[in-house]
Amino acid sequence: MPKKFTFRGGVHPAHCKSQTEHLKIGNFPAPAVAIIPLSQHIGAPAKPLAAKGDRVLVGQLIGEAGGAVSAAVHSSVAGTVLSVRPFPHPSGRLVNAFEIENDGTDEAVPFEPVEGTWREAARGELINKIAESGIVGMGGASFPTHVKLSPPSHKPIDTVIINGAECEPYLTDDDRIMVERTEDILTGVQIIRKILDVKNVFFAIEDNKQGAINAVYDRVVGSRFNDITLAVLKSKYPQGGEKMLISAVTGRQVPRGGLPLDAGCVVHNVGTALTIFEAVAKGLPLYKRVVTVAGANVRMPKNLMVRIGTPVKTLLDACGVDVKAAKKIVMGGPMMGFALSDLDVPIIKSSKALLVLSESTAAVRKYPCINCGMCVGACPIRLIPSRIAKFVEKDNLDDAQKWNLMDCMECGSCAYACPAKINLVQFFKLGKNKIAAMKAAEKKAG
Repeated sequence: MPKKFTFRGGVHPAHCKSQTEHLKIGNFPAPAVAIIPLSQHIGAPAKPLAAKGDRVLVGQLIGEAGGAVSAAVHSSVAGTVLSVRPFPHPSGRLVNAFEIENDGTDEAVPFEPVEGTWREAARGELINKIAESGIVGMGGASFPTHVKLSPPSHKPIDTVIINGAECEPYLTDDDRIMVERTEDILTGVQIIRKILDVKNVFFAIEDNKQGAINAVYDRVVGSRFNDITLAVLKSKYPQGGEKMLISAVTGRQVPRGGLPLDAGCVVHNVGTALTIFEAVAKGLPLYKRVVTVAGANVRMPKNLMVRIGTPVKTLLDACGVDVKAAKKIVMGGPMMGFALSDLDVPIIKSSKALLVLSESTAAVRKYPCINCGMCVGACPIRLIPSRIAKFVEKDNLDDAQKWNLMDCMECGSCAYACPAKINLVQFFKLGKNKIAAMKAAEKKAG
């Protein structure tokens, strides 16, 4: 087995994956009414292609990409469009969305893979199919995948890293697809390799996922996938961050203010590789995804294949969650996820998990900073979080930027390590929002 890779900094929260790590992925029924937002990705919202009263089918394109950085949106049910209007979104905003009443037929559009085989297809044909399928980063970032697969010519790429770290506690959706859909993921990786024409491909998995490691190892050794290198990572948070993966696996550093492209690398989540395979080889657009439901007061924790647009409350009820006994429902993991204020919001493309926090969870008291430096040691990108937080607290945004606030990836390692229990990430998000608002006002005035 290969050596184990790691990076400087980070923290070691309890894994808390035992509830679901050995549970096979089940299929969750399609919702009676699907709420499908036009904004499920980084970039411009999709433009609606259906209207109230229209009948749509499973997999039908109902929203076209609204700009260069945008993604298509497809229906996850067959039925009638009841409305296209603002609905509550997991982000806490109101976002334009389709309200579609499921007619129970599950009638689908014809799914059309690329002509011939993917090996024979031209690079542009593969990218177009991925764009048409509405694929975004499935690790939670939701950046449109076809854009990521089209790097500018002046940024040569020689390395692809497939992210199977899944370093956040509780989450097991990536782990399960690596065990259950190994060959399909590896084929997706080969499609990515063909598109980017790179010489190095690493499949990175944390060492607390032995089943996934074994599944990948068994298939890459002496097989048609032997051009893919398995990279076993030491379990540490945030090992799944792009910059951390690149540092651990290649030893390269993404420059401050830069992107993985600046280090000659592209990173894709294992779920993204799987959806690429399904789009190219089967013609399936992205209208469903795997979601982990776990945490306190979850009587039946599960990994489920869920249709996009399924209300969160429907999923929680099916897993035996007593919502009244829950202190907080988080979409995503405990480190980088966000609390939901409305349980009628839908599952979207970036919804990796629903985490239920118990009412018995103790409240955390904040104490004054003692300048111990624990946050500095934990920060994986070598910032000084305590100093930046103080600048933001005093509304000194100029100095916050000089101390590289905008490089913060909001992983929460600093807050986790802080003995004073200061919510440092809250200050960083606040500072970034203020800077963005200030720049927008300057642009409008100038």
